[in-house]
Amino acid sequence: MTFEPGARTAWHTHPLGQTLIVTGGVGLVQQQGHAIQVIRAGDTVWIPPRVKHWHGATATTGMSHVAIAELQDGSAVQWLEHVSNEDYAKTP
Repeated sequence: MTFEPGARTAWHTHPLGQTLIVTGGVGLVQQQGHAIQVIRAGDTVWIPPRVKHWHGATATTGMSHVAIAELQDGSAVQWLEHVSNEDYAKTP
């Protein structure tokens, strides 16, 4: 998946967790209750099961990644609310 600068997912969870492998650019990931983390090409990020999070590009640099999440009861993701511009503006 590729994100243009400023693009990001909505908040979401995965029943069995998710692995992100960053393949290009610079991006961001945030797990609820934690600071936003900068991720770069070559980084691998593990998000535990049912942890609310989002990920995407920085405001100025695109990012691409491979996202791996397994199905549980036919579903791999539960989409939630959009990440607000105010929350996204808190990026490092």
